[in-house]
Amino acid sequence: MSAVLSLGEVSGRPESRNWLNTIIKGDCVAALEALPDKSVDVIFADPPYNLQLGGELTRPDQSKVDACDDHWDQFASFEVYDAFTRAWLLACRRVLKPNGTIWVIGSYHNIFRVGAIMQDLNFWILNDIVWRKTNPMPNFKGRRFQNAHETMIWASRDANAKAYTFNYEAMKAANEDVQMRSDWLFPICNGGERLKNDDGDKVHPTQKPEALLARVLMSSTRPGDIVLDPFFGTGTTGAVAKRLGRNFVGIEREQDYIDAASARIDAVEPLGATELTVMTGKKAEPRVAFVSLIESGLMKPGTILSDARRRVSAIVRADGTLVSGVEAGSIHKVGARVQGLDACNGWTYWHFDDGQSLKPIDVLRSLIREDMAKAG
Repeated sequence: MSAVLSLGEVSGRPESRNWLNTIIKGDCVAALEALPDKSVDVIFADPPYNLQLGGELTRPDQSKVDACDDHWDQFASFEVYDAFTRAWLLACRRVLKPNGTIWVIGSYHNIFRVGAIMQDLNFWILNDIVWRKTNPMPNFKGRRFQNAHETMIWASRDANAKAYTFNYEAMKAANEDVQMRSDWLFPICNGGERLKNDDGDKVHPTQKPEALLARVLMSSTRPGDIVLDPFFGTGTTGAVAKRLGRNFVGIEREQDYIDAASARIDAVEPLGATELTVMTGKKAEPRVAFVSLIESGLMKPGTILSDARRRVSAIVRADGTLVSGVEAGSIHKVGARVQGLDACNGWTYWHFDDGQSLKPIDVLRSLIREDMAKAG
């Protein structure tokens, strides 16, 4: 079974990670306080929704709906719920790395209160994601619109956190080369994915679909990152994290949920390195200076470069600049000047002759990047 730690077994020393890929049994705030500062990359939180159910929910035929009426979702007042929310969010903020992000999911019962508190605590909201359910539960009384969505808030630790992970190119490619939108369409957890006990009842009333968590992690984490779920439940976050090559730590106080999560995660087979490689764009690649081509011996001072049609030429100087007639400067500046433009991508504009044909100097930059990747 997956390792389960008591609060006393969690080491808060920065050099110790005995809590990695484990479930910590206990209250979420107390468990979070046991973890080291700035130790996790991403948090996915599915807190109690405080549904405020006034009694049993029944269908028109008077059969009972298996709704969320568990004790952990019940709070005496909004003030009590707000205090609870502030406490766990503060604890999460402490363990989140400066460039980390947090996802919080909720319904109309709680998500607006949570969002306001997040802003009060200086989290910086990046997006609100609408999870549209393909198979939502009907509104049995017919007195309101059918609740067909939930909302996720995605936020950075503060407004200055600019280096957070967002796998833009991967999300765009997965969406038919169109930018991924903020409304996601998934069914609620059902079928074989829904965990049930020996009596055929749901193990957890609000188990989230793995597809939802997969998109969360694929969009905002990289392989090897640490994902924290302070309301672990039956371990959807842990199961998806393990399959996608991410590390996880879950916090849960209910033993039945812990048992179900442990068995579920143990059955997961991680994907291989090839399947987990994240697609990146040019902006994510390491920066290479043109002078690096000279320093590495890929290009010699005095080399003549030209545009693709050989209409314009320039000479490479030892300091990594170009000269073309009266124009001198960087590959980008000279490329722009000779075309009468304000800007130019010199890497694709300038070409060299390899003895057989003209090739863009970007080919040589790719060789430098390959060497950098091998060294890394």
